[in-house]
Amino acid sequence: MTAETTVRTAVRIHGRSTQRKALRELLDGLPTHGGRLLLTGEPGLGRTTLLRWAARSFRAGPVLRLGPGAGPGPGAPVDAGHLLATLRAAADEAPALVCVDDAHLWDAPSRTALGRAAERLHPAGRVGLLLSVATDRAVAPEFHRLPVVRLDPLSPPRAAALLDDATDGAATPAVREQLLAEADGNPALLVALVRRLSPAELRGHRPLPAPLADAATLAEAAGGTPTGGSPHARDLLLTVAAAVQASDGPDVDAGLAREAVRRLGPAPGPGPEPLPAQLLLAGDRLRFHSPLVCRTVHATAAPDRRRAAHRALADALESGGRRLPELLHRSWALGGPAPAPSPADRLAAVAADGTAPASHRLRATAYARAAELTADGATRAERYTAAAEQELLAGRPERARPLLVAARGHAAPAAVRGRAELVRGLTELGDGPVGDAHQSLLLAASLLAKDAPADAATAALAAADAAWAAGDLPACLATLAPEPPRRADPAAHGRAAHRCSEPPAASAVRDHRVGMRALLQGRLDRAGAPLGQVVARGRTGDRPEELLRSAAAALLLGDVDAARGAGARALAAARQLGADTLVPRALEYLAYAELRAGRHPQARTHAEEGLNTALRAGQRNTAAHHRAVLALAASVEEEPEVVARHVTAALDTARGHGLAQAATLAQWAAARADLGRGRPYDAADRLGLLVLPGPGRGHFAVWRLAVPCFVEAAVLAGRHDDASGVLTDFAGWAAFGADPQAAAQLARCHALLAPPDAADDLYRRALARHDEAGGDFERARTALLYGKWLRRRRRPREARGRLGTALAGFERCGAGVWAAQARDELRALGATPHHTRDGTPTRLTRLTPQQLRIARHVAEGATNREVALTLAVSTRTVDYHLRNVFAALGVRSRLELARVVGQAEQTPGAGRRDGPGSPDRRK
Repeated sequence: MTAETTVRTAVRIHGRSTQRKALRELLDGLPTHGGRLLLTGEPGLGRTTLLRWAARSFRAGPVLRLGPGAGPGPGAPVDAGHLLATLRAAADEAPALVCVDDAHLWDAPSRTALGRAAERLHPAGRVGLLLSVATDRAVAPEFHRLPVVRLDPLSPPRAAALLDDATDGAATPAVREQLLAEADGNPALLVALVRRLSPAELRGHRPLPAPLADAATLAEAAGGTPTGGSPHARDLLLTVAAAVQASDGPDVDAGLAREAVRRLGPAPGPGPEPLPAQLLLAGDRLRFHSPLVCRTVHATAAPDRRRAAHRALADALESGGRRLPELLHRSWALGGPAPAPSPADRLAAVAADGTAPASHRLRATAYARAAELTADGATRAERYTAAAEQELLAGRPERARPLLVAARGHAAPAAVRGRAELVRGLTELGDGPVGDAHQSLLLAASLLAKDAPADAATAALAAADAAWAAGDLPACLATLAPEPPRRADPAAHGRAAHRCSEPPAASAVRDHRVGMRALLQGRLDRAGAPLGQVVARGRTGDRPEELLRSAAAALLLGDVDAARGAGARALAAARQLGADTLVPRALEYLAYAELRAGRHPQARTHAEEGLNTALRAGQRNTAAHHRAVLALAASVEEEPEVVARHVTAALDTARGHGLAQAATLAQWAAARADLGRGRPYDAADRLGLLVLPGPGRGHFAVWRLAVPCFVEAAVLAGRHDDASGVLTDFAGWAAFGADPQAAAQLARCHALLAPPDAADDLYRRALARHDEAGGDFERARTALLYGKWLRRRRRPREARGRLGTALAGFERCGAGVWAAQARDELRALGATPHHTRDGTPTRLTRLTPQQLRIARHVAEGATNREVALTLAVSTRTVDYHLRNVFAALGVRSRLELARVVGQAEQTPGAGRRDGPGSPDRRK
């Protein structure tokens, strides 16, 4: 028996900010009105902890805790009227909070009485009713009408913070990664795992027990093992739990499970037996309500019965052609922990067969099981590494890390160790310090150079990506440097002769590497051809990795249309292959392309989806880039609080992981929001840190993009010398040709700094360049500045025309905060721009284009899900925009929204009511 680690008792609540906000709103409102909330979540997620937090936080009156025996007397049944009287009596003299934990454990009549009492609570009664139910079975119908606050598993960062809090940071990184992967976001299971380990195991001085989450630990976290029911029902529970082990998701084929149960034993009778409460049947798929209960059922079953269930599933699968799940179940049906070379080799062979239908997740499971059954250390390390690679492709880096730790425990040849370092480096590149990723990827390139040169080139390019993300230009150039010439050997001439026949993927990597280095050295003449080849391959390729390289190369060359096309194809290819780890990157390139083109609403849509997929895939670094894009998109709209939220979140990750590019973009967004809201001094201070020479200058490939904003802010703030000082560098950037907007922006900057006799011509030249480059937002900014300049020169007729053009451009691209500036300037000239140029009334002009589309669909009666399907976005994106629509328009219901939109769009001649000074009548 091992010693236990003592877990700190006063562990604070980690995460749960959304849930605590909902509880806080209930508590804060009780002095004036009552409320009800139903807290739901699977066992172990912290429902009881949150109820205790709410009880401790409530200071306005008494707290009453009700249990199943809440009837009028000992043993008396619970009555709704008596419960209601109890609740009202508690609030006679002061507001009261009533907590009912584990209400699902009440018997059916008592639940009915509790549900009725909750529904009959009057809002003016100053009673807050807070219930919690576990979702390891369906929520009782008596509670369906209560507003729900749902608990989900903790995100990896929150779980890591809980682990550090519970152990005082004593766990070594390797142990930490295995604990986090095993707990899968369940806080009770994580704490139970920590409690199981001895201090020596926690610090890595002794090997961890296997399995890490044993039957007793799982049962403790789940609150026990499901009991009762017939033997047939228990067999069905066990069979579904066993089948999930070789499934791509939480559900399994109901026909397969029932066929396996039939093979385990005869049915109890002629009629169908009710489905166990822990299971849910959806169409032809069966799943557990709670993943933790599923694991507990499988772990706590008798070993011989568990093996029998796997054997029955393998037999049922044998004739169906699903070879990999069948082999997995046969391997689990083996008795004892001894190596089994033949099953291991068969599993690994089928997992490596690209023609076999299987997801990355299932292949990872097969490789890991094959490694467990393998005796040879080097082969075992190779299979654990392959499993980690598949987990990474499946978007589960938290499960890849423990597999890499397992691979490291065995001696292996350089090629296997290089492959492991490549996977480790890519994992850290998506979710870890990019400096560590850079070193791992360099080591991978070195280890792979001899036996796998193509993989070595891929590792080197990824190392350059890590240095790029870190803003380390010397490291980036060094990584991209040509390989030193090798010592002559007889085969050298043959390799040179066959260079033309190298695989397309290898030549694409080489071209990208050569072109990227030339670009960073300022040699556009040498960068264009190789990067152009990478872009061209993206027009015909179908591999997501190749398409992502094409999109990245197009962005380097400033070809935003090619970047959008390659990014869209990469996104489709990644989704088709189930490569969840590549989806956030494809959306990142799409968002950057739209941003570079000045299409902020489209950039925002891609970034919102990219943020969600990055967080689901455990890629905090990619999520930080998406947050930076969201901040930049929001900086042109009237949403300063959205900018601040995304900037803060992006910088939190960027500073911890060394993401100079994401940090520079986020800081630029904050400054641009200041500039748009008429705060040039604040904007100049922020931007000066990014663009002026010095150790704090922003990312080498990004700071120049912020120069036009700095020049504008600096001129308005009276810092003309600072503004002039950065234009030399920016002129070189504009001449470089990688940014289609730069030439027009340069002319605008010169106009801002020019004397009156020269500024007029420079503004006109800038507008002409905008016409060549396209992009509504930047052209509108130039028109706005020109219009302001004309107004100060007392040329009102010309100023109205330029300002009207600016207003139309800003409204077309959803730049609300800048449109407000244009309106203010027009009002100063005596114009009254109450409506947009396309006739939309002012009230709806508060909405971004995406918000307006969603508002119109909702006004027509569409549900959030229907809107999401129509606009090809997630329901979460629709929910987010709809909340902002309600706030912007000051409405509280969908009916009120429909009325506002209907009245606005039925107003005759709405766009033709401008006065004589209107921009539409500037002739």
